[in-house]
Amino acid sequence: MNTPEQYGGPAGDVRRSGSAPGSGSGSGPDGMTPLSPVGRLAATVDRLSREVRAAQAEAEGRALIELAKGVLVARLGCGPAEAARQLAELAEQSRATLLEFAVDVINQAARDRMSEVTEAFLAATAAVRATAPGESADDARGADTAEAGEAAAESAAVRLRAAESGALAADDTQAVADALLEQALRPLGAVAVAIWAAGHDGSLTLVGSAGFPPAEAARWRYVPPDVATVARCGLTERSGQWFASLAETGLPSVGRHQYPDGGRVAVPAGTGGRIHGVLEIAWPAPLAPQPPQVVRQVEALAELCAHTLESYSPPRGPGQEPRVIPDAVELMDLADGLHDPALVLVPHLDAAGHLADFRIQHVNNRFMDPAGRPRAVVGGALLLEAYPMAAGESELFQSVERVYATGEPFRARHLNLTALVDQVPLSAVADISVSRHGNAVLLIWRIEDETARLASLLQHAQRLGRIGGFEENLLTGEITWNAQLFDLYGRPHTSTPVPLEELAAHAHPDDAVTIGRFLRTLLHHRRPASAAFRLRRPDGVTRHVRVVAEPVLDTDDRLLLVRGACQDISAQHWTEVALAATRDQLAHTEQQARERARLTLQLQHAIMPPAQTPLQVPDLQVAVRYRPAETEQLVGGDWYDAVMLPSGLVLLCVGDVAGHGIEAATSMVVLRNALRGLAVTGAGPGQLLSWLNIVAHHLTGGVTATAVCGLYDPVRRTLRWARAGHLPPVLVRGPGAEPLPLVRGMLLGAAAEAAYEEAEAELASGDTLLMYTDGLIERRDRPVEEALTQLLSTVRPTPNSLDQHLDRLLTYSRSDTDDDTCLVGIRVG
Repeated sequence: MNTPEQYGGPAGDVRRSGSAPGSGSGSGPDGMTPLSPVGRLAATVDRLSREVRAAQAEAEGRALIELAKGVLVARLGCGPAEAARQLAELAEQSRATLLEFAVDVINQAARDRMSEVTEAFLAATAAVRATAPGESADDARGADTAEAGEAAAESAAVRLRAAESGALAADDTQAVADALLEQALRPLGAVAVAIWAAGHDGSLTLVGSAGFPPAEAARWRYVPPDVATVARCGLTERSGQWFASLAETGLPSVGRHQYPDGGRVAVPAGTGGRIHGVLEIAWPAPLAPQPPQVVRQVEALAELCAHTLESYSPPRGPGQEPRVIPDAVELMDLADGLHDPALVLVPHLDAAGHLADFRIQHVNNRFMDPAGRPRAVVGGALLLEAYPMAAGESELFQSVERVYATGEPFRARHLNLTALVDQVPLSAVADISVSRHGNAVLLIWRIEDETARLASLLQHAQRLGRIGGFEENLLTGEITWNAQLFDLYGRPHTSTPVPLEELAAHAHPDDAVTIGRFLRTLLHHRRPASAAFRLRRPDGVTRHVRVVAEPVLDTDDRLLLVRGACQDISAQHWTEVALAATRDQLAHTEQQARERARLTLQLQHAIMPPAQTPLQVPDLQVAVRYRPAETEQLVGGDWYDAVMLPSGLVLLCVGDVAGHGIEAATSMVVLRNALRGLAVTGAGPGQLLSWLNIVAHHLTGGVTATAVCGLYDPVRRTLRWARAGHLPPVLVRGPGAEPLPLVRGMLLGAAAEAAYEEAEAELASGDTLLMYTDGLIERRDRPVEEALTQLLSTVRPTPNSLDQHLDRLLTYSRSDTDDDTCLVGIRVG
C-alpha cells in the first residue's frame, strides 16, 4: 500500500493528521479525512491536475527556449549546442531566468504585436524608475517599485509568449481558450474567456470557452444574426468594448448568471482588415479602467485568436455536405451571370498587412460606369483610385470595408454614386448590394434610368392628383386611356374607352350644355378647352370631374388627334360648397351680432347718455361722465346716477354689473331704477344696498354687481356712504388725494341677504369727491392697488372746473381693458 507521503508535492502534499480524534482539525471541506479512501482519491486527483498544469507550462516554456535557440542559431551561425550555451550565459549575465531571456530574444527577433506590448511595459517601467527617489530614506521603496515594474513587464512578456505557444500548439479552439485563460488572463484577474466565430450571415458561434460551466457554454453555442449581446458589440465596434459591469449594460451573454456584476471585455479578432470573430473575457467583479498596457495585451491576444479562427471550419451535422466557399474565379462566373452591373473586389493589403483598399478583380459584361468609362479602364484598378468619391458622403467604401470585415451583407436604395472624370464630378443614383463570398466581395449596383424614373414620378403624380390621361385619334378612332382614367370612370381596365362625342351620355343631364360648349371649342374651333361636369359612373356614384384637352394638328393643318386629362375634383367641390355655406352662416352671424350690439348700445345710451344735464344744487357742483367700451361687443353693465331726492339729499351712486352684452345692460337698468325708487323712502345707503342686494339676487336672474352709494347733505356738508364690493370714493383736498377708508360690504346678488356698513365723511369748501368704476384704472399687467396709486397721482392737480377735472381723468386714464367707464364727481363751494 502506498503511504500518503507518496502523493505529496511541494504545493499540495497530503500528510497524516496528528490531531486527536474528535477534534475535527483533520477533516476536509466535505467532512472527509485524508485517511479515508475518498480523501486519498481527491488528493490524488488534485496532485495529478497540478502536475498536468505544471507539465503544460514546462512544455510551453521549453518550446519558447527552443525557439530562442533557433533565433541564436540563425543570428550567430552556430550549432544548437553552442546556441544553448550562449543562451544560458546571456541569461545569467542579465540576471534573468532562462525562460524570461528566451522570450526577450524572441521579441527582439519577431517585432510583432507581442513585442510591442512588452516594449510598452518596459517604457512604463523606465518611467517608474526615472521617478523613483534618489539617495534618501525612501530609496529602497523606489527601487522596489522599479524592480516590481520591470518584473511585471518580464512576466507579461513570458505570459504572452507562453499563451502564443500554447495556442499555436493547440489542435482546436477549445485548447486555445484554455491556454489563453491559464497563461495570460488569470494573472490579469479574469476568470473566464469565450472565443466566438463570426458567420458569413452575421451570426456568432461559441467555438471555445474556459471558465464557464459546460452546460452554460452549450446553451450559448449559437447566437443568431442581429441579436444584441456583449460579443455582438465587440463585433460592430472596431476598438472593442470594455464594460465595467455586465449588469449595467443590460445585454445578455454567456455566464451572466455566474458573474452578473463582473466586468466584460469584447474585442474583435481580425487580421488584414477582416474580422473572424470576437474574444470575450469575464471578470468576477466590476472592472476598473485598465492601463493602456493591459488593453494592448488583450488586443494582442485577440489577434492571436484571429489566426486560429482564420482556419476554423464549423462542424457538420449528420448528412450535411461541407460548405464550399467560392473563390474569386467562381465569383467572377457568378457575376457574369447577373443582369445588373457587378464588380468582384479582393482585399489589397499594405506592407504591414493592414487592409488599405480593394482591387477591382473583375467587372461583368453588364457593367455600366457612372462616368461612362469602358470596362478595361475600371478593371484591375483599386476601388479608391477608380472611385475616390466612394470614401465621401456616400460612405460606399466604408460599407464595403464593413461587409468584408463582418460578413454581414449591405443593401441601400437611391445611393448617390460620384465619379471624377478630368476632375469633374459625375453623379448617378443607384441601388447598391454588397456581399462577401470567401475572401472576395461582390458589389452590385443598378443605376436608375432617367426616363423610367420620370415615368414613375409622373405615374405617382397622377395617382396623388387623381388625374387620368387620354388620347383619341380622330382619323383611326383609336382611343388610349391610362389606368387612372379607367378607375376614375369606374370601368374595368379591359373595357372599351369612351369617345369624346359620347361624353354627354355619361354626364349629368344638367351638364349637357357645358359639355357641348367644350366639344365645340375643342373640335370645331380647334382651341384648347376645359369644362367641369358631373360624371355618372356605372356603379351609381357621381363624381365631379374637370376635363382639359387640346387639339393636335398635322402638317396640312387638319385635326389629327385630341389629348387631354380628367381630374377628380369631387373633394374640392364639396369643400367649396361647405366653405360657401360656412361663409354665408358666418356673415349672418356677424350681422346678428352687429345688430345686437347696436341695440344694446342704444339702450345704454338712452338710459345713461355720455354727458348729462348738470344737477342744480346750491353750493355744490355735480358732474358725470360715461365712456362706452371701444369694442361694441364689450358693451357692459356700468351705470351711474346723481339725483336730488325729495328730502333735499343728493343721491350719488355708481355700479358695475358682471359681464357684457344685452343681459348685462338690462340688469343694469333694473338695478339703477330700483335704487332710485328705493331712495325716496329716506333710508340710509347701507339699507338701500341691502334692498338692492335682494333685487339682484331674486329679480335679475341671479346676476352679481358691485356698487357704491352715497347720500350728500348740502346743509351739513356730510356724505353718508356704503359700498358693495366696489372701489371706495376718492377725496381730493388741497394738494393731496386719498381714498375714503374701506367699509365692509359684499357683492350684490352673491347672497340672499346681506348687511352693509355705513361711514360718514365731512367735506370742506373746495373738496372734490370722485366715484368711478374699474374701467377707469384697470390694467391687465398691474394689480388694482398699483393702478389706484396711479389714479391718486393723476387727480392731485385740480383744474378750475369740475368738468375739466373729469375730462382730464378720462384723457389720462391708463386702463387697457377696453371696458366702459362711469365717473361721478362733486365739488363743494
